[in-house]
Amino acid sequence: MKDLKELKKIEEFSNQCMKCGFCSFFCPVYQEEKMETSVARGKNYLVKQVLAGKQEFTHEMADIIGKCLLCKRCAANCPAKTQIDRVVVAARAQLVKEKGLGAIKNFAFRKVMADRKAFGKYARLMQKFQWMMPTTEGKIKHLPDFVKGLGKRNFPSLAKTFLRDQIKPVYKPQNGEKPKMRVGFFMGCATDFVYPELGLKLIDFLTRHGVEVVVPEDQNCCGAAIYFSGDLETGRMLADLNIKAYKDLNVDYIVTACATCSSTLKDYQKYLPDTEEQKERYTEFEKKIKDSTEFVIDILKIPPEEFKLRKEFEGKTVTWHDPCHLVRYQNIKDQPRVILKALKGIKYVEMPNADMCCGMGGSFSVYHYDLTKKIAGKKMDGIKATGADIVVTACPGCMINLIDNVLLNKMPQKVHHFLELVE
Repeated sequence: MKDLKELKKIEEFSNQCMKCGFCSFFCPVYQEEKMETSVARGKNYLVKQVLAGKQEFTHEMADIIGKCLLCKRCAANCPAKTQIDRVVVAARAQLVKEKGLGAIKNFAFRKVMADRKAFGKYARLMQKFQWMMPTTEGKIKHLPDFVKGLGKRNFPSLAKTFLRDQIKPVYKPQNGEKPKMRVGFFMGCATDFVYPELGLKLIDFLTRHGVEVVVPEDQNCCGAAIYFSGDLETGRMLADLNIKAYKDLNVDYIVTACATCSSTLKDYQKYLPDTEEQKERYTEFEKKIKDSTEFVIDILKIPPEEFKLRKEFEGKTVTWHDPCHLVRYQNIKDQPRVILKALKGIKYVEMPNADMCCGMGGSFSVYHYDLTKKIAGKKMDGIKATGADIVVTACPGCMINLIDNVLLNKMPQKVHHFLELVE
């Protein structure tokens, strides 16, 4: 009898599906492909067949299960409240258990991303060779012609100096007074290697408002790309390392500038536990995690008049893109809008379908780039409809994909993290 341990964990969620097909209206992949295997109902049917012993996982099924953004639009709108994201992640974990990760993911996840020092070394190596990449504009590069098979993809340059090389272990409040509270700062990978200025801006903002910030050197990747790909073993290892990194720091909260990181750290308890002890430990850790927008509005309770706009953005029209990991994974929707609307000197315009996925989906955009561009095309239509000069978000992953597609569509808009607008 085959060991279906990972699938057995989510059997109750799989059984919730009523087969109504309501998910097809919301699934960005189905809206482009119009195939039953693209939508939650179809994927869930295949998982149930495996659970019933009527079907083995095949390479074709692996491709079907892999073609999901995990944007949770289906789950958020499911009448039966089926947590199909958990079904998909468990199916991927079962596939990894049966067929392995494959050479590329095994190296990327277990040899690089799971080892903080190794990750830094490989990033520095890439940094030395990025001069070979043609420049699109400013700090944006694109793939050269000899890799046309991957598309003429645009992406930000790696930072000249990574955040880990600029940061201090402790930052005291700038007013010299006793700290209101003590928080840990979680860097994340994109903030560390691509957008270090976001980490420094967040620390500056917090210390200006009386918060002491500590940054443990031995924090690691949050593990989103890893455990969402089904490598739960490495995901648990990273979860344990991150929990250990903050364990003895006596912090009230742990704050990050990346929506994917904050949702991932919160959701260790949902996707990763193998034992009750792990579930309790991960749940306790979750209580301290706050996204930057959530922390600023709900915990610090900074009044609107204290948000000041940086002068370079005065007179601009601004719109907001909801990252999936913020709006559906964490139910954070109003907080970033409160911040943007409080900034005097800009005009805020709500984007049609602001919470629609941009198509990034982590490694999804690597394996299904043409599909990503089609999904992002609808997001570009929403941006155009606002007439905005600037698209603001709170997820570095979304920023990378939005920048790519704005440039591909020859649009004038610039993409910024909300921290870049705040003085």
